[in-house]
Amino acid sequence: MKKFLPLFSVLLLAAAIVMAVPGSSTAGTTISAAEYKAGDKVTIEGAIEPGKDLYIAVAQSKMFSPADTSGTFEVKRLKKDGKKKKFNNDTKIPPLYYMLTTNPEAFGKEGKKRFGGPSVILGKGRGIYSTTMFYLKKKFDDLDAEAKSMLGPIKSEDQWNFLKYANESGYGINTIVKESNRVGKVTIFSRTVITDEGSGKYWDKNTSIKLDKATGKFTASFKSFRHTPPDTDFDVYVNGEKSGSYKVTKNGFWLSKGFRYMNPLWIVIGAILVGTYFSMIGAAGGMLMAAFQILIVHTAGPIGINAANVLKPSNMALTLFSPLGSFYRFAVKEKRVAWPVGISFGVGIFIGSIWLGKYVSAYLPMKAYKEWLAILVVLMGIQTLREMMPKAMEKRKNIKAMVKKFNEAVAKAKAEGSSVEMGKIEPVKTGIMDYRFKFWGEEFTINPLLFAILGLAIGVVSRSFGIGGGFLLVPAMTTLGALPMYVAVPISLIGTSFSSIGSFIGYLINGYLPDMVLMLCIIIGGFAGGMLGSRAQKMFSEKTLKIVLAVTLFFLFFRFFKIEIWI
Repeated sequence: MKKFLPLFSVLLLAAAIVMAVPGSSTAGTTISAAEYKAGDKVTIEGAIEPGKDLYIAVAQSKMFSPADTSGTFEVKRLKKDGKKKKFNNDTKIPPLYYMLTTNPEAFGKEGKKRFGGPSVILGKGRGIYSTTMFYLKKKFDDLDAEAKSMLGPIKSEDQWNFLKYANESGYGINTIVKESNRVGKVTIFSRTVITDEGSGKYWDKNTSIKLDKATGKFTASFKSFRHTPPDTDFDVYVNGEKSGSYKVTKNGFWLSKGFRYMNPLWIVIGAILVGTYFSMIGAAGGMLMAAFQILIVHTAGPIGINAANVLKPSNMALTLFSPLGSFYRFAVKEKRVAWPVGISFGVGIFIGSIWLGKYVSAYLPMKAYKEWLAILVVLMGIQTLREMMPKAMEKRKNIKAMVKKFNEAVAKAKAEGSSVEMGKIEPVKTGIMDYRFKFWGEEFTINPLLFAILGLAIGVVSRSFGIGGGFLLVPAMTTLGALPMYVAVPISLIGTSFSSIGSFIGYLINGYLPDMVLMLCIIIGGFAGGMLGSRAQKMFSEKTLKIVLAVTLFFLFFRFFKIEIWI
């Protein structure tokens, strides 16, 4: 008997080693590989007890709890939501978690999801668009005993509540899970319970489950998340028992804080396009760059940090460096920057965004008024169009005369085959409440102090809503200041530069940093776009620029009202 003991010990040790190796077979289960690249198909094969349904829990090995976040705002939000949704600060769940099953009804059911449209009119929970999603059961106790035993690392009510919150709420997805099903920019939910794609449900796409109930043999596969962080380990549980593990490795250039795979060249190209548009009309640069980050880059932020707190600081690079790229032409070469107005505007915006906005945001729920801001935006768009009417132009004789001179200069340049020379700012009188200058020989008057006060208000809006404010600056100058677009745009770019600096400092104070590679790409592209846009602006007439501005304002109206959800 003693002779067999060493041999028996060796066999036990060998079995233990085999069970510990990733991708190995345990209890009849085999994972097709020990490592996969992000986005690859993961295949799991094996056998379960005949006649039973299949439940495969695939869970990220490293768990997350609200206590793990270092974000200033996230700590407060998760604590608040935890009380409401009934999970604790130390409740741990796997950020990425999938249940592949032949019996999805054991965990929840399909239901309608409405979204989009102004909540001030439609009310909470309603929307003008509709889709479907898979809702997990509301309570852990709604699951039967068998379903509970199949969840792998999810073993308690607070974990179930946290899992549901992380995968079904927009904030949970953008802060914890980082994977989502979207319609346009709108996050619907994150896939958790999935079955064979033969179901026809969009969340089951690229999932295959084949089970022979007579023998218990199965083959299940699903597509791993394309933006799974490099070197992420996953554990696999088959019908409640841990049956193996695998690792997801890098698949492309990884943005460490952007938390996405993306070729930096595409970011530069996107920033060039947005920067060009922004420096031509002086508005919507930050919003368009945000749309690019959401739809193309998919900027998400590290686990525990909300995507917005990485996306917005990165955006500041565009609204700061695109104006810098345009300043050489606007300020040095063409000399069409009204500096007293621009600086007073900029100082007001800076104070409003970095100081006053902080206190206003603390006492007033400004974000609740974002939809009301849409009303102001559409009125400004209508007014911008009205200003081009013959009757309105008659009242603004200086702009009418300037437009005539510009058109004559364009016609002459075309006839001579040369480029048109822009007019320049010629100061007539400089005062804190009375600044006069000539542009194309026509005199314009503006009150710098008034625009400094207006800058304070726009700075507060900028800080509260996380936007640059250019969409308010330009129409304010063309409407209230009666300035031509060729003068208003350079002033607006000064204002948004100050706004961006103030907002960026605000994020730094709260401990939020942008993704450095992402920011560098946006700086390069934004600067180049600023140079291109400032050169291209003179190719368009005053009327054309105002039409583009009005269209932009109407676009923002639809966006603030959540009617536009794709850009």
